[in-house]
Amino acid sequence: MSIDARTVLRTPTDLRVPATKNISAALNLVLADVFALYVKTKNFHWHMSGPHFRDYHLLLDEQASQIFAMTDTIAERVRKVGGSTLRSTGQISRIQRINDNDADFVTPQDMLAELLGDNRQLTIALREAHNVCEEFHDIATASLIEVWVDETERRSWFLYESTRRLGNEG
Repeated sequence: MSIDARTVLRTPTDLRVPATKNISAALNLVLADVFALYVKTKNFHWHMSGPHFRDYHLLLDEQASQIFAMTDTIAERVRKVGGSTLRSTGQISRIQRINDNDADFVTPQDMLAELLGDNRQLTIALREAHNVCEEFHDIATASLIEVWVDETERRSWFLYESTRRLGNEG
């Protein structure tokens, strides 16, 4: 007796197949980016140095925890709308849009600036996923994404303020 995993794992939903397919695809891209951003944020947290070590170390730990908290909710939302979610780090690495940083040393200011750019990139990806949800009238997922956009913008704000130098408002 053969088991069809697609049937076993299919979650009943009132969303039609195109909605399930497109929303799941958009969320899986966001999920891969969130995992990549989480690992990068923890990497920079672990390798922080310099005179502002404690402040930056704590900031990045707090941000990493917030980012990681998104992962389960995103993956469960994919399942709730009838889709399948990511299965491996290999799959994450194939679809993530947030670049890794494997450098042996990154200055604290460069770490914060890179994470600022990555969080801004994630905000754009979240807005794109929100548009997909709106197209298919998935208000529950859209509502979650709105919260994540706000959280991501807050992280960007903190990173921006941490990298800004007085007299250089750029």
